Amino acid sequence: MNCIIVDDEELARAIIAQFINLNHPEINILGEFSNAIEAIKFLNQETVDLVFLDIHMPNFTGIDFVQTIKDPPHIILVTSDKNFAIEAFEYKCIIDYLVKPITEARFIKAIEKVQALASSTTSFTNTSTAKEEPTSDFYINVDRRLIKINLEEVTIIEAKGDYIHIKTEAKNYIVHSSLKKIEEKLPVDLFIKVHRSYIINIKKIIDIEDNSILIGKEVVPISRSNRSELLNRIDVL
Repeated sequence: MNCIIVDDEELARAIIAQFINLNHPEINILGEFSNAIEAIKFLNQETVDLVFLDIHMPNFTGIDFVQTIKDPPHIILVTSDKNFAIEAFEYKCIIDYLVKPITEARFIKAIEKVQALASSTTSFTNTSTAKEEPTSDFYINVDRRLIKINLEEVTIIEAKGDYIHIKTEAKNYIVHSSLKKIEEKLPVDLFIKVHRSYIINIKKIIDIEDNSILIGKEVVPISRSNRSELLNRIDVL
């Protein structure tokens, strides 16, 4: 699970990060932000599952943040103000509301709520996908041409800035898009995100060693938070 921390107080960000590092190795902190605007820019480029969000921040509040994002990830509000609790839970994306100073026990309970919700959502999604006809190909726009790509031939999809590199056994393509956007279109039985910048074809894996995967002749990093999910998806004797 990938997360970011958005709070204008450096100490508050440090406490949240410490709780995560001590108790939740499955959560990967992608970034820490002192203002909501920078966090929104980051969300436009990266896939984030959870946001720890302060309400009272200069110029752009946490509630402004929630209202601005079109498809927000799960959010845990972290604030010293108890008065926003009722308003906060009007938003479906807000899973919990932590009042500063945060205790470790209360923090763990909040994470458990998010994990329980994520687990139930994943189960529903996988069931729905199994009933649909699997997609075998898709089209990409390259130099004003639509090129058909056979999904089974795709080995690696790598994010680089505002572009993604789609690598196949025969040829590589550069497309102006985001990793999150293409991930939503890929069949879950064939592809898995192993790093914030990489999606791989599970059937093309040659070797897995520590924090890296060999796909053909290319070594791809795997994040600690994604390693367990990958091992659950492959057959290990």
